Amino acid sequence: MNWTAVKSIYRFEMARFFRTLAQSFISPVLSTSLYFVVFGTAIGSRIQEVEGISYGAFIVPGLIMLSVITQAISNASFGIYFPKFIGTFSELLSAPINFLEIVMGYVGAAATKALFIGVIILITAFFFVDISIQHPLAMVMFLLLTCISFSLMGFIIGIWATNFEQLQLVPLLVVTPLVFLGGSFYSISMLPPVWQVISHFNPVVYLISGFRWSFFGSADVPIAISLVAIAGFTALCLGVIWWIFRTGWRIRQ
Repeated sequence: MNWTAVKSIYRFEMARFFRTLAQSFISPVLSTSLYFVVFGTAIGSRIQEVEGISYGAFIVPGLIMLSVITQAISNASFGIYFPKFIGTFSELLSAPINFLEIVMGYVGAAATKALFIGVIILITAFFFVDISIQHPLAMVMFLLLTCISFSLMGFIIGIWATNFEQLQLVPLLVVTPLVFLGGSFYSISMLPPVWQVISHFNPVVYLISGFRWSFFGSADVPIAISLVAIAGFTALCLGVIWWIFRTGWRIRQ
């Protein structure tokens, strides 16, 4: 394992994050704080409790997941697309670095950025609502798995995209609706029966359900099923990346 190469890619990506701190950090934190103010305080105070939990506290796990997923995808996809755009990615491929080291560098940096923002938003939530974490280890595990799995997905999007429009296409048209329909602001048990069945085909439901369980000890989906779903999604992303580097699809053209 060429740890020097992994460390170099990782440090380069993290340096880019801190160079664009206002865009990378302040913007998502400010947006999420407004969610807390509007949905948690203004509207949440007029809504009955959900599953015995105040609405302001109930939406905290969903809002954290919303930010973490979008940040993991955007950071990873842009991180790998930009070297392709300026032509330096071919130099990386010709260097004595295997695909696993490249993925570890880019995905590790994107996951770190998403994790950092997720923790900051969690700390911000304590200023707006009264929440407690019943299973802190499970919360950390779900947060890490989400950062890694969606950074892998962002890496695939960055490889697939051939222009900046495509880079935004999947996050805007697919991922964001899935997150909003994944129970970020509600329990899927509140939906009509047909939509409850449809929701179980949404992978984000399992992430938010498991993450919410770590806070309140209750979930829409059994915790074991959520873990299997996340592990399966991560394995699928790794399999796709392995196939991309094996065949050279979109990277050796």
